[in-house]
This record gives sequence, structure tokens and C-alpha cells, in this order.
Amino acid sequence: MKFLQTNWMGILLCLIIAVPAFFLGKLLPVVGGPVFAILIGMVLTLLLKNKTRLQPGVTFTSKKILQWAVVLLGFGMNLSEILRLGAQSLPVIVSTIATSLIISFILYKALKMSPRISTLVGVGSSICGGSAIAATAPVIGANDEEIAQSISVIFLFNVVAALIFPTLGGALGLSNEGFGLFAGTAVNDTSSVTAAATAWDGIHGSNTLDQATIVKLTRTLAIIPITLVLAFVRTRKEKKLDAASGSAFSFKKIFPWFVLFFVLASVVTTVFSLPASVTSPLKELSKFFIIMAMAAIGLNTNIVRLVKTGGKPIFMGLCCWIGIAAVSLGMQHVLGIW
Repeated sequence: MKFLQTNWMGILLCLIIAVPAFFLGKLLPVVGGPVFAILIGMVLTLLLKNKTRLQPGVTFTSKKILQWAVVLLGFGMNLSEILRLGAQSLPVIVSTIATSLIISFILYKALKMSPRISTLVGVGSSICGGSAIAATAPVIGANDEEIAQSISVIFLFNVVAALIFPTLGGALGLSNEGFGLFAGTAVNDTSSVTAAATAWDGIHGSNTLDQATIVKLTRTLAIIPITLVLAFVRTRKEKKLDAASGSAFSFKKIFPWFVLFFVLASVVTTVFSLPASVTSPLKELSKFFIIMAMAAIGLNTNIVRLVKTGGKPIFMGLCCWIGIAAVSLGMQHVLGIW
């Protein structure tokens, strides 16, 4: 009862924002519901004079509901099926992920950027956009403005990719198979992969959408090792800091257990071969929870400060995006797919 009294107003506001954002995302998948939710939240927070009563529920939504969303995301991942269908694309996927992470690390050092936003942009660019950022942010302790900025960077290059990649692929003489692999590895977010592949199919009268989606889902599997590695790295750092300060270290408090529940959900889906009638509603609920969490993040974000500090993250996102696209095409050429 006390939880509801404290949090209901903030949770309800996030829910009210999430509903139209969800449907706007369906109408304009290249933008996506999370981006609409962040934008609405950022505009509303400029208009709200006093958020004191809203803040507890908004914070709960941006933290806990985001974690629930990641757990539910696991029910959309049948590991054996994805690997079976997407195994041939693994060399390209591994190469592009490694490229993005290396570029983001180099630029983090060279530009003296925040390690958290550098991680989010690198992971979001290389794996699966908003979903990867949603899974990674709680693990590394990213704040709401860092999450909003990373999502905004990913969104920018999603739109550009969806608009120019079909034409670029045609100019380069890519086959239908080659473009499916290119879209699946070089476009950040699943909705934008779908938009790019659908545009290609409309131009060429082909059916690359299924292949591009399978490649993208295979790429999404990288969330599991990436988040686990980041979790152990952060746990180790916290342990050293606590030892240096003389504080008692609590593994239970630091370790992001929701990541293990996400893995467990994937294993359950795989072992029991859960049918689409079960997994599809859970995947939709996961997407809606992510949109709710992004609404909360928007409400906690200062849009003026976000714009002022956006130059370096955008440059990093551009470099990751160009690097991924170049390596995807280069690996196809080496493997004889192009």
C-alpha cells in the first residue's frame, strides 16, 4: 500500500506517455516507440513546475520496469533456432561487433568521454540499438541523461541507414542475400533493419526481410556475453573500491541479477520450444515496458544540456556506424557472399 501511495503518480504518467508513443512507433517504425517516449518526456518535463510527487514513480519506472523489460526480452530468443538459421552470418556479426567496440574504446580515450556513454553507444551500435542499451545501462550504472543521449545517437543513424542503405546496396551491386546480411549487421535497431529490408524488397521484388531479421536476431544474442562481462567488470571494480575505503562489499547488492533472469528466460524458451502464442505477447510487453522506461528517462532528462553535450557522442556514433558498414561489406567480399 505504501509503495502505491509513493509511486502511483509517476508510474501512471509514464504509462500515459507510453501508450501514444507505442502506437506512434508502430506507425513510424524507423523512429520507434522509445524515441517518441523520450521526446514526449523531455518536452513534458520542461512544462512541469514541480515533479516532487512524481519523482519516486518515475525513478522506479526508469530502473525497475526497464529491468523487467530486459527479462521479458529473453522470452523472444530461441537460442538454438536463431543460431541454426543465422550461423553462416556469425563471422560478419562478430567482426562488426568487435569493430564497433574497438572504435568506441579508442574514441573514449582520445576524446576523454564518459566511459558509460561510450559503452552505451558502442554496444547500441554493434548489437541491437535500444534493446542493447536497455540491457546494458543498469549493468554499468548509467544515468538517465546518458541513456537518453545514447538512444538519440542510435536513432539518428537508424533513420539515415533506413533511408540510404537500399540505394547504396543497389549501387554497390549487392545480391539479395548480400543486402539481407548487410542490413542485418550494419543497421542498429531491429525496426530500422525491417524498414531497410522492406524498402529493398519493394525496389527489387525480392524477399530479403526474413534473412535480414534472422541475422539481426543472431546479432542480438551478443547481449548475453556483453552484459555478463560488463557485470563482472563492474563487480570487480566495486569490490576494489570498497576494499580501499574499508566498506563491506555486497555482491548481492551490486550484481545485476536481472541479466541472469534474462538468460534464464532465453534458456526456458529454447529448452521448452515455447510457441509464438506464448512468446509474442511477452515480446510485445517487453517493448511496451522499454517505452515506459524511456518515458521516465525523458522526464529525467534536461533537453538543453543534452543538445549542448551531444557533439562527441554523435561523432562516436558516426564512426561506429561507418566502421560497421565498411567491415560488413568487406567481410562479405572476403567470404564471397557479395
